[in-house]
Amino acid sequence: MGVRSRSGVSQAVRSVRLVLLGVTCPVCGAPGRAPCVSCAGRLRPAPSLVPPPGVDACLALLAYEGAGRELVARLKYRNHRAVVPGLAAAMASLVTGPDGADLDADLVTWMPTTPARRRQRGYDQAELLARAVARHLHRPCPRLLLRRPGPPQTGRPLAERHRGPQVLALRRVEGVAVLLVDDVVTSGSSARVSAQALRSAGARSVVVLAAARTPQPGAVLH
Repeated sequence: MGVRSRSGVSQAVRSVRLVLLGVTCPVCGAPGRAPCVSCAGRLRPAPSLVPPPGVDACLALLAYEGAGRELVARLKYRNHRAVVPGLAAAMASLVTGPDGADLDADLVTWMPTTPARRRQRGYDQAELLARAVARHLHRPCPRLLLRRPGPPQTGRPLAERHRGPQVLALRRVEGVAVLLVDDVVTSGSSARVSAQALRSAGARSVVVLAAARTPQPGAVLH
């Protein structure tokens, strides 16, 4: 799978600024675009991330701070689904050229939340993004992973986050190239354990695609 240049990422961020439409801005609450023009102008491309072990490439659209953090958090915690179409379109543009020649993914799946949190929220935000990305890429989007019950990664100390959640593959995917979608990548531990589960089930390759990436100290954003 081809990996887009920083200019390609910046173009994708410009796209998400233009095409996210909804009833209200999820960042500031203003009526109209989601996000509004002012908040969209504050979105920044995600910093680069060295792929965790077992991951062939790790791509992210937005920096998870400021307006980008609020945009994704509203989807994650408040079911603000108006942002999904635009996010998914821009995310898909990171992994495929105009004719789709760059794409090496047989299917799309997602890093699941726990069953308890899915019941509590009524949805899994990573699944919403994955299914929308899959529609753009014309790929199937089966559920391949199960996350064991456990504490959320959000808010845990970095040392604990590095251990990652417990993730199991639900079926064999022998020789399959997998595009694995998530909402936010921070330490990369969830990506690592999910990729390990997929490779143990026979996956040929695993590329992670996230809506946002948490900047590390000293990261330079453009």
